[in-house]
This record gives sequence, structure tokens and C-alpha cells, in this order.
Amino acid sequence: MDWKSQIIVAADVMQVGVDKEQLKPMLEEVKENADEYPKEVSADAGYYSEENVKYAEGKGIETYIAPERLDHGEWYRIGVVRGRKPKGMGVKELMRRKLRTKKGKKIYSKRKETVEPVFGQIKQVRGFRQFLLRGWKK
Repeated sequence: MDWKSQIIVAADVMQVGVDKEQLKPMLEEVKENADEYPKEVSADAGYYSEENVKYAEGKGIETYIAPERLDHGEWYRIGVVRGRKPKGMGVKELMRRKLRTKKGKKIYSKRKETVEPVFGQIKQVRGFRQFLLRGWKK
């Protein structure tokens, strides 16, 4: 989704309970639809895996993906990290640290004002709360 205009630039319907396998296909669909990869992507913990982070960053995409699920608002209670990155940190530790920087917190917090309103518009305003057809083909 383009956060400035709230336009969905890639979408799919899946029959899986976890989004972990969906980041790569969505990034590729964005590339196909917009002729370029996004400059940055933020996603909730359901999309996190070291493989996803490496894949996106290998495409030149700055990632902000929560490595684990936190209670609503908990990101605000976590202190801000400053200074140089310690050496020897793994991908998960680096992502945790990145999300605790002033910039990381600011970017990740935009999700509630960019992605969530679109879901609200689709569900509440348009009344689309469930698929009313049975079967994958329909």
C-alpha cells in the first residue's frame, strides 16, 4: 500500500494462517504493478523471518518488520536506542534494535495511520467482512 495516498498496490487472498510466506510474492507484485520495488516496507510480526528480511534488503528495500508480537502500544514503552550498532548481532537482534531507534519507531508507528484505516474502510464503510462464496475457485 502507498501510505501517502492509501492506495493498495498489491493484494492477494490466501488460505493460510500465517503471513510469513506472503512477503516475497507481495513485493514482487508491487514491482510488477508499480514498475519498482518500494523504498521501504513495514510489516507486523506475522511477516517476520530472517529470510524475508534478507530477501527484501537484497532488493534494496529498507525493512521494518517486528520480529515478535508485542501487546498493543508496547512499542511506545520501549526505550529509544542510540549509538553505534554492537558487532556480532544477528538479523533478529538488528531488527529489534532498528525498531527501537527514533527513526524506526516513527516509521513503524505509521502502520496504525496508514494500513489500518484502509482495512477499516474496507470492512466498515464497504461492509466487506467475509467472503460469501464457497470454494477456492469462486
